[in-house]
Amino acid sequence: MSTTDPVKNLSQEAARQPKEQLEAVINRDNQLAIGIPRETSFQEKRVALAPEAVALLTNNGHKVKVETGAGMDANFSDRQYSEAGAEIIENTREVYQCEILLKVEPPSAEEIDMMQRKQILISALQLSIQPEHFLRKLMDKRITAIAWDYVMDEDGNLPVVNAMGEIAGNTSILIASEYLSNYNQGVGTMLGGITGVKPSEVVIIGAGSVGEYATRAALGLGSLVKVFDNSTYRLRRLQNSLGSRLFTSTIQPKVLLNALKTADVAIGAIKAPHGRTPCVVQENMVREMKEGSIIVDVSIDQGGVFETSEVTNHDFPTFKKHGIIHYCVPNIASRVSRTASYALSNIFAPVLVNAGREAGVENLLKKHRGLRKGVYIFNGTLTNEFLGESYNIPYKDLDLLMSAL
Repeated sequence: MSTTDPVKNLSQEAARQPKEQLEAVINRDNQLAIGIPRETSFQEKRVALAPEAVALLTNNGHKVKVETGAGMDANFSDRQYSEAGAEIIENTREVYQCEILLKVEPPSAEEIDMMQRKQILISALQLSIQPEHFLRKLMDKRITAIAWDYVMDEDGNLPVVNAMGEIAGNTSILIASEYLSNYNQGVGTMLGGITGVKPSEVVIIGAGSVGEYATRAALGLGSLVKVFDNSTYRLRRLQNSLGSRLFTSTIQPKVLLNALKTADVAIGAIKAPHGRTPCVVQENMVREMKEGSIIVDVSIDQGGVFETSEVTNHDFPTFKKHGIIHYCVPNIASRVSRTASYALSNIFAPVLVNAGREAGVENLLKKHRGLRKGVYIFNGTLTNEFLGESYNIPYKDLDLLMSAL
């Protein structure tokens, strides 16, 4: 089934309704004004809503303003957005006047300056790299800020984190395959195995969503996979999810070192709930790996799993250290920006439709506990305990603030 199907089907269903029926259903007081600015962060190619998602929103009576070129890097044209019912805006400041701003990356200081008082911001938080003044500028404008990487669904899962993890896990294996081949001056090994030839070995450190989908992709290609994680619960869940047995272990240095010595590929896939990812592979362990083997450190945006990791980018994605090729690009999902944009759209378009039905995001927050999990600033008041303690900023419990409304 196509990635776009859920949103596309909803959009088509809304479009098929008679116009007079739609007008009877839609209360104009519930109409949302949604702004989609063009991303300015370095090498960020995703866009928050695909054209099909915009069509769903406009067919439900909402206004969507899209900055010209916002979808260009994900291969969505202004014409596609216009045909979906969006208004294409050339003036960036006009987009930032919308009631709701939907972004992929957190806003820069310049973008916060363009924001209006009491706006609603939905974007990534990227907790580990945000300076204190980022929070204070949002608080001064009494913004309600929702971090999509902390939003939960009805089952207590993190849908955006899982979707981006699925993309990063699958893509990390495809990247490793590229750099093992002769095409990228690799050793000329096929990732996987064929009859009569020893299969390649893949070590995956971390059994979360990234680790799970990296494991699935590697197994699908025929590789011998070993997974390490300090949570036996996550390792057991991975075994049950795959429906087959594979090598799993807690992170014990000697056992991990022995696995790395024979590995063709090592994937760093540990996600820290707050702060820096634990560095579990020391430099002396990397020295013991086979020359020409590949490290893909998906956790580099939180500091990295490997001591030898250094941040790279999509233009210059790799470097070699101790004979090992390191791929350490923080934003792997931007490598497949169109797929990633569809994944984001499938999550947030229905949320915005529900917000319209509830006459606004604040009313939806009262009913949607999972969405409240993503709120870190509410009407200018910091509500995230970790941020408050980290930056010594007073914070209040969101549920108490909501009950006072």
